[in-house]
Amino acid sequence: MTVKNLIFCFIILHNFFSAAQKKESRLNVIIDTDSANEIDDLFAITRAIQEPNFRLLGITAAQFHTSPYASNNTALESHEINKEFIGLIPNFQVPLFVGSSLPLKNAKTPQISDASQFIIDQARILPKEKKLYLIILGSCTNVASALLEAPEIKSKLVVLYVGFWHDTKKNTYDKKEFNTNNDITATNFLLDSKGLDFRVMSATTSQYLVFKKSIAFNNLGDNPLGNYLKQRWIEYERWWTKKDIEKKYWIMWDLAIIEALINPEFTNIKQFKTPLDNLDRNILIYTAIDSKKMEDDFWKHYKTLINHIPHDPF
Repeated sequence: MTVKNLIFCFIILHNFFSAAQKKESRLNVIIDTDSANEIDDLFAITRAIQEPNFRLLGITAAQFHTSPYASNNTALESHEINKEFIGLIPNFQVPLFVGSSLPLKNAKTPQISDASQFIIDQARILPKEKKLYLIILGSCTNVASALLEAPEIKSKLVVLYVGFWHDTKKNTYDKKEFNTNNDITATNFLLDSKGLDFRVMSATTSQYLVFKKSIAFNNLGDNPLGNYLKQRWIEYERWWTKKDIEKKYWIMWDLAIIEALINPEFTNIKQFKTPLDNLDRNILIYTAIDSKKMEDDFWKHYKTLINHIPHDPF
């Protein structure tokens, strides 16, 4: 073999092992979402799809029973939205599972579902040194249930939650927040879980990631994914506020936690003691985000994503 051929083989092998190493370093992610409620969940999911640093294992559907728009089974409603939304992306598949339609009855009894079982299964099959990143965009029911069913998986989990209000200066908490209220027992269970890696994107912090409708609609373009997101923006009625009736702006609460995990340099995160009514332990809470960089990053990823989606000819 000539020197030239040896060099060529070395380059090929180097590239192969570098690609394999990069693939191996991806984060193992499950997104648990109440996507039938609000629209920010769908923007968050969009950002996670085909993210090079994610190994998106699945999307599970969460309940939001306190909404005035709640159906008899909000988890199933979210599951149907997930199927519809993912179906818009050609040649892309991800496992989808429906979670519990009810919150926890108490802190000892799980609400067993396909979603909680999927979380358990994925945690168990991961190599010992790997972590499973559970991103909770709604109620904590499915994740808490998985831990109640299989407490041994706790050391394998990194739980990232969008919820409650938090005063960083006083370290005081306000749990009267939509996600938290949909299963306060499950939220408290996670706060009380000694040793659980629990990271929170508080409503206090994520409220600053705001998209302007005119900019968003222009960037979404004319394609199945963009048209779906625009339709949801137009049709979804925000029952919690009478401000901005024309919906010229939308807070992308859930997108903030996805961006934070992908781009930690866009955030500040600090350690805090849990609320006084919970087990005395430390958790991590995001205290600030660079909303401009997060928005720019979302649109950069979105443009890459839609380049692979055929435009609607009609």
